[in-house]
Amino acid sequence: MINQLITKMLPLMPKKLVWIFSRKYIAGETIDDAIRVCRALNAQNIKITIDLLGEFITRLDEATANKNAYLEIIERIEKEKIDGNYSLKPTSFGLLIDPEACYRNIREILAKAASYGNFVRVDMEDSQCTDLEIDLFTKLHREFPKNVGLVLQAYMKRNLQDIKNMKDLHHAEAPLNFRLCKGIYVEPETIAYKKYQEINDHYLEDLEYMFQQGMYPGIATHDKPLVEGAYKLIQKYGMTNDRFEFQMLYGVTPDLRKSIADKGYTMRVYVPFGKEWFGYSTRRLKENPKMATHIIKALFIRG
Repeated sequence: MINQLITKMLPLMPKKLVWIFSRKYIAGETIDDAIRVCRALNAQNIKITIDLLGEFITRLDEATANKNAYLEIIERIEKEKIDGNYSLKPTSFGLLIDPEACYRNIREILAKAASYGNFVRVDMEDSQCTDLEIDLFTKLHREFPKNVGLVLQAYMKRNLQDIKNMKDLHHAEAPLNFRLCKGIYVEPETIAYKKYQEINDHYLEDLEYMFQQGMYPGIATHDKPLVEGAYKLIQKYGMTNDRFEFQMLYGVTPDLRKSIADKGYTMRVYVPFGKEWFGYSTRRLKENPKMATHIIKALFIRG
């Protein structure tokens, strides 16, 4: 009940108060803030993927503004020689308003990244977006097979079948590149697994299938049992470091992150930034009320 109360109250709190919690997980409001964080991570031999916050827009002029902002971000990141790539949420570019306009916006961003030999990750959002985002990825992949990837959510009951349905897109020169995460959106039990062990079991089942098919998984988890399970699959299939990577969110489980990197595995950290951090923070809390405990600590134990 306390977690639910905090969840309801947080959007009503002053932004400065919420930032005390959020600053651990968000690079800041500006590209300069993000670059500082990215440089610090690169110095630890950690790659990054950068994301401008602002999903679920309501007007196409916002989509155009987000597209232009990403084009500037790419120019800046490449100029600064940051070791990383780009993540984006299709609802930031009009997916739920005009899917074709969304495609055109993201294609332009992808073409810019591809001109530098770089890569764009299409994030997966809630279940109303799943089919639209798979279709979007499929269309982009046909033109840019080496430069685009997709996020998949293991708690969705359809997930393994979705991976199998996309298998034919795979070819040796450009393995299908999927970030595999558990999933954070609140979905009904009819379409999503709910139990911890059940989700973990399906996560490892999906990961094993990716290894079997020669796909390139981004193993995105902060769950130690899943990391240990991934280690076993890596050993079982003799996977070399160029055939997968581990991924984590900025500010989350840094000790586990370090332990993975210390083993010599590739680690990539998702670095979100932007003026829409408040909405991002409150949405993440609504999706995961258990984070309220961490908020209490952040508000009263600073530093």
